[in-house]
Amino acid sequence: MDRHETVEGALRGAAPHLLLDSLRTSLAYLYAATSADLLLVDYGFTTLRPVEPVQTPAGMPHAPVDAGPAGRVFHTQQPYLFRDVGPTATVYLPVTVRGDRFGVLVVVLPADRSTPQTTASLARVAETLGHALRVADRHTDLYRRTRRTHALSVAGEMQWDTLPGRACAGPAFDLHAHWEPAYTSGGHLLDWSATERDLVIVVADGAGPGTPAALASTLALTAIRNARRAGLDLVTQASLTDQALYGQYRGEHPLSALLLRLDLTTGEAEVVDAGSPTLWRVRSTVTERVELDRQLPLGMFEDTVYAPQRLRLLRGDRLVFVAHGTGEPTAGDGHDAPDGPVARALTGARRRKGADVPRAVVRALRGTPRGAPDAVLVLCLDWRGHEAGTPDEGRLGGPRRPRRRPLDGLSAGV
Repeated sequence: MDRHETVEGALRGAAPHLLLDSLRTSLAYLYAATSADLLLVDYGFTTLRPVEPVQTPAGMPHAPVDAGPAGRVFHTQQPYLFRDVGPTATVYLPVTVRGDRFGVLVVVLPADRSTPQTTASLARVAETLGHALRVADRHTDLYRRTRRTHALSVAGEMQWDTLPGRACAGPAFDLHAHWEPAYTSGGHLLDWSATERDLVIVVADGAGPGTPAALASTLALTAIRNARRAGLDLVTQASLTDQALYGQYRGEHPLSALLLRLDLTTGEAEVVDAGSPTLWRVRSTVTERVELDRQLPLGMFEDTVYAPQRLRLLRGDRLVFVAHGTGEPTAGDGHDAPDGPVARALTGARRRKGADVPRAVVRALRGTPRGAPDAVLVLCLDWRGHEAGTPDEGRLGGPRRPRRRPLDGLSAGV
């Protein structure tokens, strides 16, 4: 049995709240490590905070997420070996599972053990630790407590418990999300599900701050998942969620959402736009807003009928979903589309990794003269694809006008 398998077995056998204790024991025995600390990123993505299990002394201090060796490793996702002055060396290792970045593992070794082979071996250990953390997080509050710089609101707690995470990676795509506020809730909805053949994404504007909005978003998310897991198509997912929200709230808590299903073998996408967040595309050097035919928000009226639209992605395309509920700046604001803050942020981040894009867009929106939105959610999809399309692909098609049940006092153009 090699060292990695030994560590993996020890982590599997450890109590959920004692993963780090078990890891320290294994690393001391197998790598002669003198110390090991785990830094987890906080909910606001501002600091890396040390896990301090019981029966162990306090380890490293908090580290900024945008500076220092730990911050460097967190952003680059590459191990970093720092040779200390003296007989030791420090290895910084990303702790990441399928693209979702948890934090950084910091291991101090004797200088004569700090070889590239040891660093590569410890990188596998850090990946295994990430998988163990994901399982252990269901059974202890230790790691969630570590990630808080201050208390979450009840609505914020609900949002973190229902959303799938910040990132997901597959052979053909990378997904990265960021939302603010992190410690309260804007009622945002976010979900995804990937199989070998397709990727389904749901993004929705916040229904407002506080627990009532979080409850409405949780109901909507549960309804979408229920329909999707029953094998129903995208239009039916939207329709059943619409019915669930209207049945509960009678139009008092509508939710503007965008549902997208991407065929991972062809790049063909089906989109249902229910009064949605904005969708942007970065293709080569061109940044543009994708104009969709907006239909009624989910839960606004009874028996709304939704129609799909089509979109094709080319290899290398980047789609960015922006949910902030305030609309894009208009000409009167001095920010004509597509030269508004979102477009500028996307153009500026064109060559950056997808993980950096959501925070760049959020910062741009927070810095607009018209004032910061109360809540922002940004999701970036980088499509690597399996086949490149032809130059004229990528155009939208499908019905130009959604069908709706006739309503008294409501014009067909609404």
